[in-house]
Amino acid sequence: MSSAQHTPSSSGHREDAPAPRGEKIATWADGRLGLFAIAKPNLRKIFPDHWSYMLGEVALYSFVIIILTGVYLTLWFKPSMNEVVYQGTYVPLNGIRMSEAFKSTMDISFDLRGGLLLRQIHHWAAIVFIASMLVHMMRVFFTGAFRRPREANWLFGAGLLILGMFDGFMGYSLPDDLLSGTGVRFMEGALLSVPIVGTYLSFFFFGGEFPGVDFIARLFSIHVLLIPGIMLGLLVAHLALVFYHKHTQSWGPGRTNKNVVGMPLMPVYMAKAGGFFFLVFGVLAIMAAIAQINPIWSYGPYRPDQVTTDAQPDWYMGYSEGLIRLMPGWEINLWGHTLQLGVLIPLIVFPTILLVLWLYPFVEAWITGDDREHHITERPRNNPTRTAFGAAWVAEYLLLLLGGGNDLVATHFHLSINVITWAARIGFFVVPVVVFVVTKRICLGLQHRDKEKVEHGRESGIIKRLPHGEFVEAHEPLSREQLFTLTAHEQYAPHEVPPTADENGVQRKVRWSEKLRARLSRAYFGQSGQIAKTTAEEYEKHVTSGHH
Repeated sequence: MSSAQHTPSSSGHREDAPAPRGEKIATWADGRLGLFAIAKPNLRKIFPDHWSYMLGEVALYSFVIIILTGVYLTLWFKPSMNEVVYQGTYVPLNGIRMSEAFKSTMDISFDLRGGLLLRQIHHWAAIVFIASMLVHMMRVFFTGAFRRPREANWLFGAGLLILGMFDGFMGYSLPDDLLSGTGVRFMEGALLSVPIVGTYLSFFFFGGEFPGVDFIARLFSIHVLLIPGIMLGLLVAHLALVFYHKHTQSWGPGRTNKNVVGMPLMPVYMAKAGGFFFLVFGVLAIMAAIAQINPIWSYGPYRPDQVTTDAQPDWYMGYSEGLIRLMPGWEINLWGHTLQLGVLIPLIVFPTILLVLWLYPFVEAWITGDDREHHITERPRNNPTRTAFGAAWVAEYLLLLLGGGNDLVATHFHLSINVITWAARIGFFVVPVVVFVVTKRICLGLQHRDKEKVEHGRESGIIKRLPHGEFVEAHEPLSREQLFTLTAHEQYAPHEVPPTADENGVQRKVRWSEKLRARLSRAYFGQSGQIAKTTAEEYEKHVTSGHH
């Protein structure tokens, strides 16, 4: 063979063969956009693997499914309150006057091929989206994954949760059925309770006296454009920060703040993520196919003079209704204005509860004074006060959710609604305190058990008799991996109040904020807030003393 000839390459094609079309397109794009230079170092980025991380993926995929199904439904939905007479497939409503919004929703459900299935997928995806976000945030909260440098990401995630709750409320209000209209009437009462400007807010939102003629059109624009656009921006920022800061990883041997133990983004993680997306989509499709949700034909079109029996909002807005139902119907006259405290106070408490959770990372950072970066999560038991606080918040949320359905509880369990209401009112103040104390004691007990396991080893089940006749159980020492897991966590020292005099004897005034910080720090990290973990010296002492 002469030197001018080319030998076949190992890949099976000649070196002078033309490049495939896809490779040409990729080369053209790279020459103009520099995609390869950007993607190459990032596609091998390592992501840790743990089952709890899938909660965030469920929220992400549910949001994508909401967008896909929502775009399809938007093509057929008519956001108009103009009245028409229904003459359609669903015979029981023929001849009934209704808005075009309700009629178009009926047409989607009964006349559009696959319309009802997509409607239900859209609704179920919204519920799963908010549920997965809430549980995902609980995972981040209880493991301390919100600490520096992820405080901003916590704010983005909390913003997504709050916006998702309100967008979900607006979404199930769009069909203009009797159930959603009852919820809108509830919102109108909340707007009217705002002092001085309440009436103006209501007129602006509804375009006149309730229910007005522009409400659905305005709600539609907010539901499909404004809030989803903001949420999409927050989601992109959230994922970008996850990619930039790298994902937090669980505690365990080999994991430090300077490394990541896991799988590369390509091809392993992307393959798993792609498969999981279709799994989530399939589960939502099955739920939509076998579990009916929001059957508007059973409620009928909205009329201001009617209300549905057993009217309940979706679960994520139930705690707001619980606040209203538990609050006594108080009202006072002040400066010529009537303040409806039975609605105004819950309207203030509602965002306050969310705001406390939203700003918590900054409160804990102030208490600890820790400005270091943290990429390893904590075991919830190793921060008993934070875990107890989160458990108390969840208990309060569930109690208010139960209070929001006090009428259903009374009818289904044949109880007095007054007894249920008063029990929930008392529980509003008592239950979080009890849950806080019990949870903290459980965490301290688990810490104490971990300390005993480190010092005395694992119970082997082997009983030995000592020379003087006593029977004892032999303990086996823990492995290095187990010892690391139980002792690698950090324990903060309580913050002390600065001295009232400096080194020169000059008196200084101690600010109230310093006293408050010291008191909270003792509650978090004092003797009542944590069990001191075993030091290396104490461990060696127990080993040499023959405890194992």
